[in-house]
Amino acid sequence: MLSVKTVNHVTPLSTFSRVLPQLKLVCVAAFWGGTFISGRVLAQAMPHLTISALRFITAFMILMTIAWRFEGGLPKLNRRQLLVTIGLGLTGVFAYNIFFLAALERIPAGKTALIVSLSPILTALIVAFILREKLGVKRWTGICMALVGVSIIVTQGQLLNGWQAISQTFELGEGFMLLAVCSWVAYTITSRFALKGLSPIAATTYATLFGALFLSVGALFEIPQLTASMFNLTNIGAILYLGVFGTAVAFIWYSEGVKTIGPARTVVFTNLVPVFGVIFGALILSEPILPSMLLGGIIVVTGVFLTNHTRRLAIQ
Repeated sequence: MLSVKTVNHVTPLSTFSRVLPQLKLVCVAAFWGGTFISGRVLAQAMPHLTISALRFITAFMILMTIAWRFEGGLPKLNRRQLLVTIGLGLTGVFAYNIFFLAALERIPAGKTALIVSLSPILTALIVAFILREKLGVKRWTGICMALVGVSIIVTQGQLLNGWQAISQTFELGEGFMLLAVCSWVAYTITSRFALKGLSPIAATTYATLFGALFLSVGALFEIPQLTASMFNLTNIGAILYLGVFGTAVAFIWYSEGVKTIGPARTVVFTNLVPVFGVIFGALILSEPILPSMLLGGIIVVTGVFLTNHTRRLAIQ
């Protein structure tokens, strides 16, 4: 009797569906890399809360349209979901953007983007702490390498020249960006809980709504500072870019990644953000690429790889 073997063919469509979440997250990294350029331009031209409020009001209108089109509107929130989505708005929208623009006003976009590389490390640390999971030698090595790499970037290579040299290069802009990173890590972890019972579109839309409300209240106090010249084509285009690609599209795809492959693996893709940020900063804003940025960036990338190139954390 002849035996017949069943051969499972992998179609191009099924392969594409498996890699689609990763492709979306690469695009998210590119979109966010571009936000450093737009943010740098706007941070030096307009009041910060006004910029952020306009960005997220724009994003909210787009997200609401998407929610109605694909999900028939927004679901009613229970008490837990309300608190969690308010937390998303406070961390990933309100706090992050205040610190983000404060940093961009003071330091180059490329350098600011490189500091974001610290996000995967902090996320992995906190997730492991929540799960009481021991970090092996490889992860601790990666964490230490990433911290050293970010320190080299922040201090412009003065890490080994003593505390006085470090204190002279570590200024307010770097401090603001580190606070922005902490805000984003809090958003990433909180979003994991928000997505229980909520779609990525609904969670993102509610987070954008609450964040826009908080920012708008602050923006009211900046009205006397506004002038007609601030609303030129360059600034309007930058705000639209931040609202459409840097927020609406990117936030949904990022939330989909968190839900599909987990927070620790999703946040690894933010390691591409500084790559795009540095490239865009050099090409568009003619920012210099310092040797310390290259060295620190390579060390950070290696550290992030070691930290996350292990078995997936149980939360995923």
